[in-house]
Amino acid sequence: MNLMLPLISGFVLSVLLGYVLIPKLRELRIGQHIREEVQAHKKKAGTPTMGGIFFILAIIIARGAVSLVEGGRPAKEEFLILGLTLAYGFIGFIDDFRQIRLGRSLGLRAREKMALQLLFAAVFMYFFADRGSYVIFPFSGRALHLGILYPVLGILLIVGTANGMNFTDGLDGLAAGVATAGLGAYAFIASGYARVTNRPELLGLTALALVSAGALLGFLVYNYNPAKVFMGDTGSLALGGLLAGYAIVTRTELILPFIAIVQLIEVVSVILQVFAFQVFGKRIFRMTPIHHHFELLGWNEKKIVHLFWWVALAGAILGIAAMAYV
Repeated sequence: MNLMLPLISGFVLSVLLGYVLIPKLRELRIGQHIREEVQAHKKKAGTPTMGGIFFILAIIIARGAVSLVEGGRPAKEEFLILGLTLAYGFIGFIDDFRQIRLGRSLGLRAREKMALQLLFAAVFMYFFADRGSYVIFPFSGRALHLGILYPVLGILLIVGTANGMNFTDGLDGLAAGVATAGLGAYAFIASGYARVTNRPELLGLTALALVSAGALLGFLVYNYNPAKVFMGDTGSLALGGLLAGYAIVTRTELILPFIAIVQLIEVVSVILQVFAFQVFGKRIFRMTPIHHHFELLGWNEKKIVHLFWWVALAGAILGIAAMAYV
């Protein structure tokens, strides 16, 4: 497989689609609402959002083009991952649309968003009902059979990763860079999984991961500070579904916490903040998700983003090292 073709095609298509679609988003006045608590973000008000649309389109078109050039039909698992990505992107699109176009400041209600996430996650796990219910421990390669708890774990991973990605999308370039590191890891992991399962058709998963990483790098051309566009829930929820889908397909469910370490930290910071306030009436952090805590401490936005990128890269490398079947 030519590794550069999917990476470059995803990047080029994303850049071209961004060049065409960002002015359209401005014309339609699809602008981002800004939280009042972060004064430094007020200047970002009105920046076009829902930019996830163009990198999702870039992923689909570029992957189709690479498949035509290299030949071969994508495996069922690839369609399932893309389906989960699109389903979660659809949830984000509805949320963004309600918030921006219909004047609802919070978009979907929490119970509506959660119900849709659980539904699509359950449908995805249904397609894996006929395979073993074991998970592989990082580093050791030992297997643990979960039985009926396996689909429950899968659903929790999908929903948790999607919301973690959503929390991470709060600074220019943060979510895109973090997700790119995770997809780079899964490009490597997918090739190892194809080899040990003796299913060469699964090498297409590596191409999909590289196309996706390239599309996000193209998105960063416009999203890096100062951002000309934000991905919105459309993009962040889709990326969460994409990463979680890879974890389940490649049987790296227990490695995902390494690869999605930044998303995990963001989620845990919110949970701890809510718990401390509800139980003790005090806050642990100045603001959550935790990247806002660093902002309110006076850290420069780029410094925070670069730190979290490095943490994400370290987690991705650790996840590759923990992959016991390679």
